[in-house]
Amino acid sequence: AAPVYLAETAPPKWRGAFTTGFQLFLSIGNLAANLVNYGTSRIPTWGWRLSLGLAAAPAAVILAGALLIPDTPSSLIVRGRVEEARAALRRVRGPKADVDRELEDVARAVAAARAHEDGAFRRILRREHRHHLAMAVAIPLFQQLTGVIVIAFFSPVLFQTAGFGSNGALMGAVILGAVNLGSTLVSTVTVDRYGRRPLFLTGGFVMIICQVAVAWIMGSQIGGDGGSVMARPYSLAVLALTCVFSASFGWSWGPLTWVIPGEIFPVEIRSAGQGISVAVNLGATFLLTQTFLSMLCALKYATFIYYAAWVAVMTTFVVAFLPETKGVPLEGMGAVWERHWYWGRFVQPPVKVADEEP
Repeated sequence: AAPVYLAETAPPKWRGAFTTGFQLFLSIGNLAANLVNYGTSRIPTWGWRLSLGLAAAPAAVILAGALLIPDTPSSLIVRGRVEEARAALRRVRGPKADVDRELEDVARAVAAARAHEDGAFRRILRREHRHHLAMAVAIPLFQQLTGVIVIAFFSPVLFQTAGFGSNGALMGAVILGAVNLGSTLVSTVTVDRYGRRPLFLTGGFVMIICQVAVAWIMGSQIGGDGGSVMARPYSLAVLALTCVFSASFGWSWGPLTWVIPGEIFPVEIRSAGQGISVAVNLGATFLLTQTFLSMLCALKYATFIYYAAWVAVMTTFVVAFLPETKGVPLEGMGAVWERHWYWGRFVQPPVKVADEEP
C-alpha cells in the first residue's frame, strides 16, 4: 500500500521523489539491519536473538505512523466521503492551497471508474488494460532478475567466496548497504528532473558492465571448480564492482520498481495492479532465494553472465515499451499510453461522464 499512498498524495511534479522515498527507507532499514548483524555477531550464544528482536523497533514506528496519516483523496472519494477528501488534500497540499481543481480531476476519474460494473482484477485482464498488466508483471519481475538477490541476501557468501573472512564479509554487506542508500538519495533528487527512463537506462548499462567484469575476474581467478582462493587485489576489485553495481541499482531499478507501478494504474484497477505488482515481486524474491545458491554452485562465475543477460533484456524492454511518466498527473496518465507506438493500439478513449462538483 505504501507506494500507492505516496503516489496518490504527492504533487505530480514531485511524485517520483515522494515515491522513491519508499525505497530510500528500505535502504535505511537494510543498512541498519547489516550494522545490527555485524554488531551482534560478536555476542556469543544470544546475539542472534537480539538481532531478531530489534526488528520490533521499526515495526512500532510503522504502527505509530499509520495512526497519524490521513487517507488519500482518491480512496475517500471512492467511498463517497467528499468533504473528508477535500480536507485530506488540503492537509497534504497546505492550508492555503487551491485544491478544488485537483479534487475535480480525481472525482472525474472515480466517476469514470464507476462506469464499470465488474471487479478490478477482472478489468485488468481486458484488452484495454494490456499495457497495465504487462507493467504490473514485467517491472517487479525484472527488478529481481537484475541479480540484486546476490547483493541483498548473499553478499557475505559472495565475499567469502572472493577471499574475505566472515567478519570481512559482514562488513562488506554494511558497505554495500551504505552505497545503496547513497545512490537512492541520488535517485530521489534526480528522478523528477531527468525522468524515469534515463535512470533506468544508465543503471542497466552500468549493471551489465559490472556483472560481466565480476564474472571475468571470478572465472580467471577461481575457475569453474571454485577450489582456488582469489588474490587480495582481485577480491578488492570484486568488492568495488559490487559496490558500483549496488549504486546503479539504487538509482534505477531499486526505487523505480515502486515508482512506476504506483503511478501508472487508473483508479479503477489501481488496487489490482499494485496487488499483482507486489505479489510478483515477493514471489520472485522467494523463488530466487531458494535457487540462487544452487545456481551459484552449478554455474559458478557464469551466474553473473546469466543476470547480465537479463539486465540487457530488461533495458531493451524499457527502451521499447516504457513511456516517460515524469510530471504527468495520475488522472492524465492515459494520454501517455495513447501516444505510445505499441500500447496505443490497446488504449480505449476515456469514458465520457458528466462533470461533478465535488
